[in-house]
Amino acid sequence: MTVDPTPELKPTRAAFADGPRLLADIGATHARFGLETAPGVLSKVAVLRCDEYSGIVPLLDAYLAQIQGTRILHAAFALANPISGDTIRMTNRDWQFSTDEVRRTLGLSTLLIVNDFTALAMALPGFQPKDLLQVGGGAPQSHAVAGLLGPGTGLGVSGVIPTMDGFVTLGSEGGHVNFAPADEREFAILQYAWREWQHVSNERLISGPGMEIIYRALAQRNGVNAPPRDAAAIVAGALEADDPLCLEVLECFCGMLGGAAANLAVTLGAFGGIFIGGGIVPRIAEWFATSPFRARFEAKGRFTDYLAQIPTYVIMTPNPALYGVSTILSEHLRGRSGANTLMDRVQQLRHELSPAEQRVAALVIEHPRKVLSEPIAEIARLADVSQPTVIRFCRSLGFQGLAEFKLKFAGSLTGTIPVRHSQVRMSDSTHDLSAKVIDNTVSAILKFRDQLDVHAIDRAIEILRRARRVEFYAMGNSRAVALDAQHKFFRFRIPAALYGDSHLLNLAAGLLGPGDVAIAISTAGQLPELLEAVDTARAAGAEVIAITSSKSALAKKANVCLAVDHTEDSTTFLSMISRILQLLLVDIMSVGISLGAQGEGSQADIEERRLLISHLDI
Repeated sequence: MTVDPTPELKPTRAAFADGPRLLADIGATHARFGLETAPGVLSKVAVLRCDEYSGIVPLLDAYLAQIQGTRILHAAFALANPISGDTIRMTNRDWQFSTDEVRRTLGLSTLLIVNDFTALAMALPGFQPKDLLQVGGGAPQSHAVAGLLGPGTGLGVSGVIPTMDGFVTLGSEGGHVNFAPADEREFAILQYAWREWQHVSNERLISGPGMEIIYRALAQRNGVNAPPRDAAAIVAGALEADDPLCLEVLECFCGMLGGAAANLAVTLGAFGGIFIGGGIVPRIAEWFATSPFRARFEAKGRFTDYLAQIPTYVIMTPNPALYGVSTILSEHLRGRSGANTLMDRVQQLRHELSPAEQRVAALVIEHPRKVLSEPIAEIARLADVSQPTVIRFCRSLGFQGLAEFKLKFAGSLTGTIPVRHSQVRMSDSTHDLSAKVIDNTVSAILKFRDQLDVHAIDRAIEILRRARRVEFYAMGNSRAVALDAQHKFFRFRIPAALYGDSHLLNLAAGLLGPGDVAIAISTAGQLPELLEAVDTARAAGAEVIAITSSKSALAKKANVCLAVDHTEDSTTFLSMISRILQLLLVDIMSVGISLGAQGEGSQADIEERRLLISHLDI
């Protein structure tokens, strides 16, 4: 094992406060390790052969022995394996282990284990042109699906699906689809493989072990008495010795990979490109660029022109999965940072971001209203960065994209940070309209909290505590609020009724008397039937609480007005935010009633009321 002690120099990145993080990409043949000392900065990179170790713990011990004296708290590993639950059973190696047991054995605070191609997909947005080798023509479309394949000991397959402001990765086992031969030679290879397996997947042939099967099958087909060779010897025989059989194997292998890549491209509509990783192709990249791969990729009959537009790339950067697993670990740890609000997290983690991402962070801190209300293109312009940088900033904080960041950011704002109203546009995506609806509601609630008349609420609660009977009067949209309130009061064992029929309001109000309370709920507070019922209730000796606009006629007629002054044209549009604020006032009164002054009702009644309220600390 050789360890490279020289880190990648990126002086603009500050070291992690809690020490370096252990990253690993563990395949069936090789395991690659590195210490991440700061975001994107790897040191002590090493490659070990898995065959030399009996399990994952001896493998890890061998690497850690080379970096003695380094305290590691957090680690993340990418495995060439499906990941489900704590117990991992590797499909291409006879290893089985418990993730939590390995974490305890190594003395780690955090250990994450993810699929290797999920990690590679997470690294994809960070690739630069220098990290890739394009094979053939085509140009990527912006904001388009991309596909990933990687032949090694197995065949990894994944994809990257864009959203309106980010992307999601596919957890795929696409390497196990049936192999489909394209010509007589490949059919002969399939027949050879059928001798051993009833089901022959792409992974059986388009992989390192698969290359050895192709070698034996072609030797038999060609009548050649060929010596046994493993995949590395086959590649060496083709590229160094010009061995005819080895060259044919390599050509056949690359053609099969081209067919599999084309199938993935048409399945996903991958106009963002097809990316080839794994342990084989990057090592033969120069030869691969002139191999049958691209011709086979485009050989799709009526879809030849379709595929000719899609670019194909070989991932050339060393250890790409380590950068992807680094992103996953960072997101996990940032979710546990302990910051009280998302604004706190942005400020605390700002030093870990790239210079471009720091400009986005500065915009968030200095102009939170703009970030909440503007689309991604305008945020990028204001921060003087690209739109992908805005997405990377959001992902650095643990979010899939800008929409999710906005939702959490709006929910974390305190009342000292105003949020402006954002109109929903016809062109908005579901993510954007969801963010705007929640932003607008949060803004209204914060403003409502700051303007709340607590003295009026005190008077309303005092009236209700001594009420003999409570009736709710509401019509139209407000009737839903009254129904909610009536249900709550009934659960408090307070006799309660609801009237929403214009003909019954005044009749019901005439039956009230001293000790009774009428609660009238109306957004505009101008309905004649409601005003008449309030007058009748007051004349009968009942007290009236109004939940309405402070400037309305209803407010002037009530004993107590609990004001909801949110501007909303309820004559033209459905009342949405006003309804939420009215419900909040009902909840506030309910909690106040449940507290119950000593001596008001039996102790059993008071305790029963308190058990119904989730806000109370009991």
